[in-house]
Amino acid sequence: MSNYFYKSEAPEVVAIVREFYQAKDLLNEQLVELGNLFGGAIAPMRDITSHYAGGVKLSASRELDVHWCRPDEYGYRSLRQQAVPPKGITKEQRAAIRAEHERLRELWKEHCPPSLDTHDYWDRLNLNTGSLLLCGGIKFEHQGVAYFVLGFSINQADHEANVAADQPTSGWITGAVEILPSEYEAARVAKLGERA
Repeated sequence: MSNYFYKSEAPEVVAIVREFYQAKDLLNEQLVELGNLFGGAIAPMRDITSHYAGGVKLSASRELDVHWCRPDEYGYRSLRQQAVPPKGITKEQRAAIRAEHERLRELWKEHCPPSLDTHDYWDRLNLNTGSLLLCGGIKFEHQGVAYFVLGFSINQADHEANVAADQPTSGWITGAVEILPSEYEAARVAKLGERA
């Protein structure tokens, strides 16, 4: 599959890309706060349309199994839907375990940040999210320029003709110009150097 490289200096495009990364940074800060409440790092998860909170990095101790699923291969545990009290305990102990589990669930519900919908930002950039799902896309901003690598071509003339004919289009990013992969890569490396 071919990749297509673009950049745009349009202020509204750069602003949207910056907003996405500001929202992602905020989500990461909220995940740290959530982890502090539960006593372990939160797994930053992502799927094809969003970023969200995963499990909590907790001990593999069996004592935690009452409230938490067993750790995954990376040591992260998810909060169970319902507590699993051990056998042979009193009604009062069971009630206390259920009350604690409800407290943990409420704490999670109150402090778990909402997922970050990546497609909202792509929509605002006027790209067809169906094309993104099929072919992929990455965006970032560096020194006032938005850079994109897409698994599909965007062409302003084709986009305008399709819109006029009321036909599906992959979309068009305002001010986008196609660039060489080497220009994209140089900007990406410089951006990574900034964050290090």
